[in-house]
Amino acid sequence: MKLIFLGPPGAGKGTLAALVAGLYKIPHISTGEIFRAAIREKTPLGLKVQAIIDAGQLVSDDITIELVRERLAKPDAAQGFILDGFPRTIPQAEALAGIVKVDAAVNFEIADAEVVARLSGRRVCKGCGQNYHVSFMPPKAEGKCDKCGGELFIREDDKIESITKRLEVYRAQTAPLIDYYRKNGKLTDIDARPASATILDSFKGMFPLA
Repeated sequence: MKLIFLGPPGAGKGTLAALVAGLYKIPHISTGEIFRAAIREKTPLGLKVQAIIDAGQLVSDDITIELVRERLAKPDAAQGFILDGFPRTIPQAEALAGIVKVDAAVNFEIADAEVVARLSGRRVCKGCGQNYHVSFMPPKAEGKCDKCGGELFIREDDKIESITKRLEVYRAQTAPLIDYYRKNGKLTDIDARPASATILDSFKGMFPLA
């Protein structure tokens, strides 16, 4: 099963990708994982990426695409994979089509207002790093960690201004991929609002285990 996971920040793609990868026994491959692995293994491309990152620059499409090609050629991806975070643009999607034939692009659908509610409600302990949510998993005492009593704070990425900006970037750059894969008959929409277990059941119905 060769899959691409699409969806805005806060849609839960990473959580679902880990569950699906374990169930189908295929690797969950994110762009960050590809970069880290190439750097760790000191491949020629990995050394290039390290130099680019050290210089505070963005890794180009050409290098990212070659890193994806290199990663998908590894034995553990022979029977399938989940790509999370790639492709991000139409040119990347077209380049990927020249590397491998994917079975489906799974689009995790969720409204922007739901994303804002999910992400802006997150709180993190300054002391031990424990995560909470004001609605779904609140601490026993407001603003205090249950484990260590540390102060809870809102990460910069979880502030409403930052979430709104991230959603704008996603809609502008990545959402066109939804139309691209729909036109190519590869898109499968999944409601990202329910609990992970419910979404996983829906997924199994759409993509039965062999």
